[in-house]
Amino acid sequence: MSKYVIATWEPEVPAFWQKSGKATANRNLWISIPALLFAFAVWMVWSVVVVNLPNIGFKYSTNQLFWLTALPGLSGATLRIFYSFMVPIFGGRKWTTVSTASLLIPAIGIGFAVQDVNTSYPIMLILALLCGFGGGNFASSMANISFFYPKAQKGYALGMNAGLGNLGVSAVQFVVPLVITAGVFGALGGESQLWVKGGASKAMWLQNAGFIWVPFIALTALASWFGMNDLASAKASFSEQAIIFKRKHNWLMCWLYTGSFGSFIGYSAGFPLLIKTQFPDVNPLDYAFLGPLVGALARVAGGIVADKLGGARVTLWTFVLMIGAVIGVIQFLPHGGAAGNFMGFFWMFMLLFAGTGVGNASTFRMIPVIFLTERQRAAEGKGHAAKEQAILDANKEGAAVLGFTSAVAAYGAFFIPKCYGTSIALTGGPDAALWGFVGFYVSCIAVTWWYYARRRADMPC
Repeated sequence: MSKYVIATWEPEVPAFWQKSGKATANRNLWISIPALLFAFAVWMVWSVVVVNLPNIGFKYSTNQLFWLTALPGLSGATLRIFYSFMVPIFGGRKWTTVSTASLLIPAIGIGFAVQDVNTSYPIMLILALLCGFGGGNFASSMANISFFYPKAQKGYALGMNAGLGNLGVSAVQFVVPLVITAGVFGALGGESQLWVKGGASKAMWLQNAGFIWVPFIALTALASWFGMNDLASAKASFSEQAIIFKRKHNWLMCWLYTGSFGSFIGYSAGFPLLIKTQFPDVNPLDYAFLGPLVGALARVAGGIVADKLGGARVTLWTFVLMIGAVIGVIQFLPHGGAAGNFMGFFWMFMLLFAGTGVGNASTFRMIPVIFLTERQRAAEGKGHAAKEQAILDANKEGAAVLGFTSAVAAYGAFFIPKCYGTSIALTGGPDAALWGFVGFYVSCIAVTWWYYARRRADMPC
């Protein structure tokens, strides 16, 4: 057996956890976090690139730009369905290494494609789809980390992995505007492009939006190969994991996580272009990175709060907050010839991003608790061996559900930007899309209250 494979893993046993489990789990977590951060950066890089394409000579319509923003969400969400089941099949260390290294393909491809204004739109669409590799990584990353931690600390671990990993969205929207202003890689990075808007012009190296991540991705892939572990107890075939499709709570949590994470990633993808279309005098890249930053940090805090107060209670009130924030956003948008209020719009979005971050953590805190409780209920009165098996089964099912729900929710990265684009095309503004989101959050409140938060709920958590 490889030295990287751990044969016995018992995080629920205090002696094991204190002696060696905690240190091993934390090492895997702290390698997983940067791997996930760079995955999110590659996944969301088009949210920044599209804002600059027209100004360096690419002749794309607003709807075509929204397609480039939305397609990584579509492919990333679809890949997550498959990535959800990969860690128990191949092992966390091996799969993290391979999936991280795959990010080099779109990062390098974008770097070359944007240097030539004659690059065809279909090529750009293919590169946007390939950025979905970054989106897929989240499902396997969260499933992997869930195996390493005991029930009492899963909220913390998943919150740290996802929250700090989500910082990749903010990082790409903060770092790219800086690195495209200079020839960071010298002659190796290619010639600059001429950026023109109105009467202003400047040199721009838009290829750095892709190239800047290449060395970091390569180093993280090496760190994953030499520093992470595979858990023998986490091994499971696809057919063993497919039991989740028969579990009612899998589908209910898909709905709720779409409301939280689907909102976070969808709003992150569409925020820069939404600012540009609604407030054309504002530079969206001065503000866009702050939304994902707030959401990611709120997710870290949300995991800790959900461990203390319970995931369902926190989730319920988070959706109430998000409804209020969306209504606030609508009030500050331009209407009927009035210019709107950008700062009001901006702060309502910050509140909305904070809500999505807390909701991300609290819904993910609910999942392992639900499945452990369900399996332990089924094992009651059947002896010690049945109880031990219940824990193993619950960990495998919970990990698969974490991955699968994240796959379904990730379609938010496609649907929210496309809803904006469609709403603007049909009605002249994004209001219709935003009211649709409010309606969805109302349904999330109803599901959370009925199944998880009320006094006699089916599965209080």
